[in-house]
Amino acid sequence: MTKLLVTGASGHLGLNLALLAVEHGYKVTGWTHSRGLMNPPFACESVDIGDLDALPAALRALEPEVIIHCAAIANVDVAEKQPELSQRINADAPRVIASVAKQLGAKMIQISTDAVFDGSKGNYKEDDAVNPLNAYAKTKLAGERAVMQTNPDAAIARVVFYGWTLEGNRSLAEFFYNNLVAGKSVNGFTDAYFNPLYVRDLAETLLEIAEANLKGIWHTFGNDTLSKYDFGVALAREFGLDESLIKPVSASQGRDVVRSLNLSTNSDKLARALGHPLPGLTQGLTRLKEDFDAGWRERLAKFKA
Repeated sequence: MTKLLVTGASGHLGLNLALLAVEHGYKVTGWTHSRGLMNPPFACESVDIGDLDALPAALRALEPEVIIHCAAIANVDVAEKQPELSQRINADAPRVIASVAKQLGAKMIQISTDAVFDGSKGNYKEDDAVNPLNAYAKTKLAGERAVMQTNPDAAIARVVFYGWTLEGNRSLAEFFYNNLVAGKSVNGFTDAYFNPLYVRDLAETLLEIAEANLKGIWHTFGNDTLSKYDFGVALAREFGLDESLIKPVSASQGRDVVRSLNLSTNSDKLARALGHPLPGLTQGLTRLKEDFDAGWRERLAKFKA
């Protein structure tokens, strides 16, 4: 039974990943810090990855065979206001984890982001030039580089995803669903493009990356490019909600922190390595709805401490 460490195990990706890994037979330990979990079906430890001096001992005590490092300062506004914290969590901690993983002979996957690109080109591939525009993106890129320099056998998975979360209000899918089901109008950005992947599809893909022992940078995105407005409309149609409540607006309206707009991406390299294309929007939204109908959202909520 493979020993898997998931950092950020109460976060959007971390929790969905840890639960799926348990289903796949992994012996999972989840690390949490600011948000704990109540009675999850895996071992859970409270670890501050920002305590860089204590981090190596915590890793060595666990002796994981695979580490999927999801924990991050992912809120763009928080990262901009607290750049030192963002640097420590998003760049310095991954360097330490990568170093210890190398010493332990553990496979490491560092979770990164499409925001390392500036959005001037689109259809980004792994070897395209990066140009992060804000503190979040800059520190995530610094984390990529720190991991690759420290542990060349590690994998970097650049991701963007949607799904159900512990709190019920942390993902783009939940933003649209919660407002539309309440009959509230919302804005949808017509000029912000991305390739979103349903979080449980992403979790399965990350386990595939680990099992294939892939190294280097991998674009781990959905197979369809669309605007965030079109994503909201597609979700509304999947759930039978009123798509006319979604107002088409520009992403530049009401934003204090500059963000990349055209983050369309290309995951062909990973598809070739895994032997199959990554799931697209139709499959992802169908699964999102099936999981909703099966009570997945309520199951996640029960783990809230």
